[in-house]
This record gives sequence, C-alpha cells and structure tokens, in this order.
Amino acid sequence: MNAKPLVCREIQVDLVAAATGDAGPAARVRVERHVAACPPCRGEFHQYRAIDTMVVSLREAPLPGGRIGLARVELESRLADLKRRLVAYGVFPSPLGRILIARSDLGVSLVEYLEGGKGLVASRLGRAPGIEAVEDGAEVERLYWELLEYLEGRRTRLEWPLDFRLARSEFHRAVLEVTAGIPYGAVVSYAGVARDVGRPAATRAVAQALRWNPLPIVVPCHRVIGGSGDLTGYAGNKVGLKQRLLALEGVPTARARGDLRVEREAMYVRNRDWEEYCLPTCGSLPAVPLSRLTLFASRERAEAVGLAPCTSCRPDLHPLAR
Repeated sequence: MNAKPLVCREIQVDLVAAATGDAGPAARVRVERHVAACPPCRGEFHQYRAIDTMVVSLREAPLPGGRIGLARVELESRLADLKRRLVAYGVFPSPLGRILIARSDLGVSLVEYLEGGKGLVASRLGRAPGIEAVEDGAEVERLYWELLEYLEGRRTRLEWPLDFRLARSEFHRAVLEVTAGIPYGAVVSYAGVARDVGRPAATRAVAQALRWNPLPIVVPCHRVIGGSGDLTGYAGNKVGLKQRLLALEGVPTARARGDLRVEREAMYVRNRDWEEYCLPTCGSLPAVPLSRLTLFASRERAEAVGLAPCTSCRPDLHPLAR
C-alpha cells in the first residue's frame, strides 16, 4: 500500500481536531479546503466525526447501575453498533455509467447505478435508515477494479462477501440469496426463482423483489427473465443494461413484437430434475415451461456447473450453430 502523501500527513492533527470540534478557525478552513480535494482524507474526517458523535453520547449517557462490568458491556455494545452502522462507499465510472459501491465490515451492501449528477443524498444509501455512510473510495477501490474486470469480460465471478442489510424483508433476502447462485452464462425465470424460494405462486413478488435488488451485477438479477423469455424489470427500467450484461455472458437476445427476449432455441437446456444438459429440441423439452428449466449460453457454461451432455440428443456431438 502506498504511503500517505506528505500534505495528508501534515494535516492529520488538524483533521482530527476539526472532526471533534476542537480546531481553531484557521485550522478548520485548512481542513475544509483539503478534504474538498482529497477523497481519502474526506473519508477519514467523516469516520472521526462519527466516532466522536458516539463518544459524546457515551459521555452523556448514565452508567447502567454504576457498575463497571455493566458499563463495559454497554460501551462494547454501543461501539459494536457504531461499527455495524458504518458503511464506506465510493462512486466510480464504468462502461454502464456511474456506479456507487458500498461495503460494511460484513461485506458489500450496495451496488447502485447513478443517473446524471445523482450523488449520495439521492441514492439508496443516503436514504437508508440506521447507516453512517462515509465516502472512502480507497477502501472500495479494489472492488471497483474487480467489477471493471467483470464488465470487460476478464472475470466471470465476483467473489465478494455480501451484506444483505438493505433487503426489505426475509422473503426479499431469500430471493437475493437464490439469485446469487445463478451461474454465469445461464438464465432462469422469475417463476423458477419462486420455486427455489419455496413459494411457487409468488412469481410477481419475486419480480418485485428483484426490481429493488440492492446488489445488481453481483447478485445477478439480469439472469432472471420472464416466462416467455422476455427481459423485464431490471434496476427499475434499465432493460438495455440487462441486455448488455447478458450479451457479455454470451446469452443471445432478439427483439420480438417490440420486446427484447432471450432466444431459447439458441440455448442449451437443463431440466431442473436432471443432471444433464440438452439441445433445445431434445425430447419433450420444447413443451416444458421455463419455470422448470435453466438455459445456458454454451456447453462450457453448462459443464462448468457439473452437468454432463445428454446421452440422447448428444449436444457434445451436435452443438448448436451460432
């Protein structure tokens, strides 16, 4: 890791003093000018301020029962709560537009497409209750570079620990966890996700839950499609981004009756009850609803999850023409 620039080291004392309210007028001005131009120091400043706020509250709160043991437990509890609420974030350019990435000690908690000049205040992170958001691009920069590798086709997995704190309910969390397991280069339907969650009649609820996915790309809701193969509901109304992400993974799409759809006849197919993958014309598969199928962009993608070629239609000997 690179050492801090000299100017950042020289202002460190004033930075802490300004965050805790102990700096003089001249020092405050120096700090304000510096953090306006230095994102890492700006992140440290907000962290110091959040900690100072907690310390002040601890000073003002009465010790529970005057007993040292209980006071220590209370202190540890409050500090743990502060640590849990702190979320570092950064905003970065990408091929899909400006993206906000946020992470806590538990893992990545938000990936958000930012439109135009939208910043923290208008983002989901800025509106979320119980969160102390601290801008710290340096802390999340590694995640950003890994995301770029994925968007450039140089990586097929984002092995990030995930923090589902922004899930709206236990059902929403269950939908996100199932969706996180959909393989690269594969698609399933909303009804298929509903079956996997154990709520086969909740297709619309699944679609609504994924519409508010706080972790697009890393929880790949772009791999979930409608029952007729149509691309719907990605990140609100960003169906074009859904198509781009699927194209990156080799999933073919076409426009049919004005809607973008996955070309099922150009995909390898797995019936969820089988451990084999087939040609789309195999046996009775053309009549099987998409809710019972997983479609793969290539034989390599199907075999990467442990599937063997069907011994009847032999997709290994008669591959799909592209």
